[in-house]
Formats: sequence, structure tokens, C-alpha cells
Amino acid sequence: MTILCVRFQLPPMYEAALPQLLGLLEEFTPVVEALPPDGALADLRGAERYFGRDAVELASVIRVRALALYGVDCVIGAGPGPMPARMALRDARPGLTRAVPEGGVREYLAGKPVAALPGVGTATARTLCEYGLDTLGRVAAAPLSTLQRLLGARTGRELHEKANGIDRGRVVPNGISLPHSRLRSSGGTPILAAERPFDRDELDPGRHRRALLSAAEELGARLRAGDKVCRTLTLTVRYADRSATTRSRTLKEPTAHSAALTRPAYGMYEALGLQRARVRSVLLRAEGLTPAERASHQLTFDPVDEKVRRIEEVADRARAKFGPRAVMPGSLAA
Repeated sequence: MTILCVRFQLPPMYEAALPQLLGLLEEFTPVVEALPPDGALADLRGAERYFGRDAVELASVIRVRALALYGVDCVIGAGPGPMPARMALRDARPGLTRAVPEGGVREYLAGKPVAALPGVGTATARTLCEYGLDTLGRVAAAPLSTLQRLLGARTGRELHEKANGIDRGRVVPNGISLPHSRLRSSGGTPILAAERPFDRDELDPGRHRRALLSAAEELGARLRAGDKVCRTLTLTVRYADRSATTRSRTLKEPTAHSAALTRPAYGMYEALGLQRARVRSVLLRAEGLTPAERASHQLTFDPVDEKVRRIEEVADRARAKFGPRAVMPGSLAA
């Protein structure tokens, strides 16, 4: 058993803690794939050898650390591949990891309804059930040619293999290695996030605004580097008592311009009317990402705006060559 499928029991108000929880998995392995909105796959093949513990033992350590550091419990499934680990997660519960042993995947799947298999949708399950193939055991025993006639050559072959415990999937790291920024997906829509935690609970509104400026600058730079623009900006402020406030704003036009991201971030923060709030972290999310080539920009004929955008282009080239801190706003340089 080398793959863990972890689902953090993360209330919506704790959303800002998700990047740290994913980072917790990276302390054991760099091969981590985020499964939004609250889960991840982790390949522990190297970790088992390094730590001298199997995946179930490492799962127990992960659970304890998540509880101790963030007050968040999790349920974990383990298996020899991503598919059986996902299936095992459904039978897991807090405090008990459900593990599917290598060599026992087919037996574990046999009694499961066909709709329980990841990737099998309602229409496919209905078609199979109409022919009496309502469990994965019956699908595994069915001739491959029968499944291919019902579902098509490729889908039939993939379903036949999975029902027989053959998993060709792998854990694909998806951009969660940076310490305070994450690229995730919600409902199929890409999301780029940048978080700024404070060393201690912060009361100073000036430091809150500096953190927002830093996060907006990072989002803008990463959007431009990926030739993307965003349509919506979401701010999450997490407080000392572990509560959080989230606000979203649809932008006037899709943008990757840092100044155009900073202004609504400030606006959402000011609208919260925080009075001596003890802030633990601020999180900005750029949502509704689309290719920059598909976006339009309303010309303003404002020479200042055009100058800022040209400076931004030069700064991006400097950061690409000399590192992300080569050029930054003066208020962040201190």
C-alpha cells in the first residue's frame, strides 16, 4: 500500500487552512495531488523506505499532526494505486484508515456497486445495470468484448481493467509545492490562490494591507506568467479564534493586472470594517481563469495606466531572470 487518499474534515470557515494541510503532506512526500475542495492523493513509495514505516502508519502520523497543528481531523484510505485508495476512503472513518492490500483489490471491489467506481457516471451505470452488470464483481467476470460493445472500445477496456483491480493511474503533482500559493480546481474551474499568514495574530491594519498587496502582486505575476486572466477575486480573512470571513467580487473585466487585483482586494477588506481584529492570515483567490488571448481590455487613454502596465511588463522580465523578489512595490521591500 503506497497511495493515500486523504479527505480533511474542513468546515468552510477553515478554508484558509487548506494550503497548510496540503503542505503537511509534502513533509512526507513531494508527490501530492490536490483533490479539491478538501482532499489530496499522496504517493508514499519513497516515504515508506525513508521513514521505515508503511503507509497506514504514516497515515496515523499525518492525522495526529493535522489535529495537533490545525485542529482538523481527516479520513484516509490507502491502497496500491490511486483508484483503490479512493475507493477505500469511502469506507474509512476518523481514527481508522481503511487499507486495501496489494493483491486483494479485485476481492475488495467485487461486492461494490458499479456506480461506486470513480469515473463511472450515471448513464454508464444505468447501461451496465440494464444488462445485469450491477456490481464490479460481475463487471470483472464479464467478457471484455461484451463491455466494449456496450460502452465502446476504450471505455470498456478501462472499466474491465479497473474492476479486475488493475489501476494504471498515478499521482500527478499539480502545483501545490509553493509555500503560500496554490493552484486548485473547484467544480472544474481553475483557481489560483495566494495566502499570507502572519507570524503571530496581527492587529495592525497597515500590515493587513501589505499582506493583501503582496498576495495580489503574486497572483498578478503568476497569472501573467501562465497567460491567464481571472474574472473573480475572493478574499478570506482568518482570525485568531479560527473563524473566518469570505467575500467575493466580480471584476469589471477579466484581468491579470496587479493594480486591478489590488484595488478590489483593498475594497473587500475595507468593507469588512474590522475593528482591532486579530488576524491570523489573509487569502486571495483568483477564480474563473481563462486564457489571456480570449480576454478584451477596455482602453482608457489614461497615460498613467499605460505607463504602469509597461513597467509591469519590464518587472515581469526582471523577475523571470533574477527571481520573484527582484522587483517589488517599495512598501514591500522593507
